[in-house]
Amino acid sequence: MNINDQLKNITTFILDVDGVLTDGTILVLENGVQARRMSIRDGYALQLAIKKGYRVLVISGAAASPVLDRLNKLGIYDIHMGASDKLSIVRHYMVKHQLLRENLLFMGDDMPDLEVMQSVGIAACPADAVDEIKQISSYISPVKGGEGCVRDVMEKVMKLKGDWIHVQAVASR
Repeated sequence: MNINDQLKNITTFILDVDGVLTDGTILVLENGVQARRMSIRDGYALQLAIKKGYRVLVISGAAASPVLDRLNKLGIYDIHMGASDKLSIVRHYMVKHQLLRENLLFMGDDMPDLEVMQSVGIAACPADAVDEIKQISSYISPVKGGEGCVRDVMEKVMKLKGDWIHVQAVASR
């Protein structure tokens, strides 16, 4: 089965935060706040996926409340921050929602994502993921983490399934 046929089975996107939804950089400000950078284009795809009925689960080893706030504003509420066992969270989620392995796409970028990426239908990663993650990924986005890699893979799935919004320019005179 080719990658496009596999992508058509996806109903659930599972995402890491740092290095996927962010560029992996943490800015430590003078007041001690740790700031992260996220792509507005990823945000568009995330809210559209929710509106179209896709499930979005976010799992991160980090615990950053501004990230939680941003994701909630996009309509994402299945969020596990400060997670030490991502695989258990995914397994529980699969049982709770009666999902099959082939329905799940996990996008990760580094070694803490390896085990869970091997347990889902499609393992995906950004262009700047570590080599070990690239080696096990079925889909490697041409886009880096935090710069639209989530949009890239979500748009690809939604276009294949006819769920992507097409905006056509209408010339009026």
